[in-house]
Amino acid sequence: MATVSSFESLRFPSKSDLLQFGELFEPLYVASTEEARRQAVAALSRCPQVPEATAVFIARQPISTAAIFLMGSKAIPDGTLLQILGAAGPEHAHAIGRRADLSPAVVEALVGTHQYHAARRTGEDREAALREAARLEREEEIRDELRALVRAATPQVEAPVRLEPASEMHQVLFVRFARTGEVGMIAVALADALSSSQWLSERILLDVSGRQLAETLVALAVPEEDNIFVLKNIYPHLAEGGAQTLLAALDPAEATRRVESWQRADRYTNGDGLPKAANGDDVQAKRQDDHGKSSNSGRQRAAG
Repeated sequence: MATVSSFESLRFPSKSDLLQFGELFEPLYVASTEEARRQAVAALSRCPQVPEATAVFIARQPISTAAIFLMGSKAIPDGTLLQILGAAGPEHAHAIGRRADLSPAVVEALVGTHQYHAARRTGEDREAALREAARLEREEEIRDELRALVRAATPQVEAPVRLEPASEMHQVLFVRFARTGEVGMIAVALADALSSSQWLSERILLDVSGRQLAETLVALAVPEEDNIFVLKNIYPHLAEGGAQTLLAALDPAEATRRVESWQRADRYTNGDGLPKAANGDDVQAKRQDDHGKSSNSGRQRAAG
């Protein structure tokens, strides 16, 4: 969901954004839970642009997941719809038939698909197909009702995610690990500064353009000189003035809003399931315990 949310926040995704998202989505989808898959597909159904390969991949998923995308996504061109109809089953065709903006070519293909499937079904097969279609439709209605109940039970005013500036220690660690090329340790320090899971910080660093890390550093109020140093050392293609150009193009307020949206998605998606940030409660407690032991030991040595 963090990956989908970051893509969803792009008003005008570039070709490289679409290509990168298309490469990331399928393996992340396969590794996700069923509920996370449905949420990701529902979010993508609202996006004005989706990579064609991603659209075809989603369309070929079980109808319980693909239905909302097939019925509502405006990012599926007619050519892709025709391709899906040529390979999909009657349930997928039924979902496409419920779209509000069908072209004559798609309508004609739907009629032909319906006649083809109808010719293959007789007696019990047809009754079973009708029951299955009714069941799927009812399941979608129940999910809509549950979402409405959750929205009604959720307080209208929620505590917003507030991104705190990076501490001086975090800034020192960013520069130190960038100098030594320890990208894994940068991910740890970045997760700590964001109070997020390490999954989010690693996802930010995986953006090979460097833009997501630049936005994060700006949102964390890291000094520009340190930002340039970190970006140049992690992404060599930004060494010759590229880091300065990238930072100059960023709006700090917009960068902060985007990073806060990633934080919200990370907390919603990961919850307690993935590794905690380095400043989580359990880690803080351990630090305090370790600090107490260290202080006692120091006093004992001093007394001796």
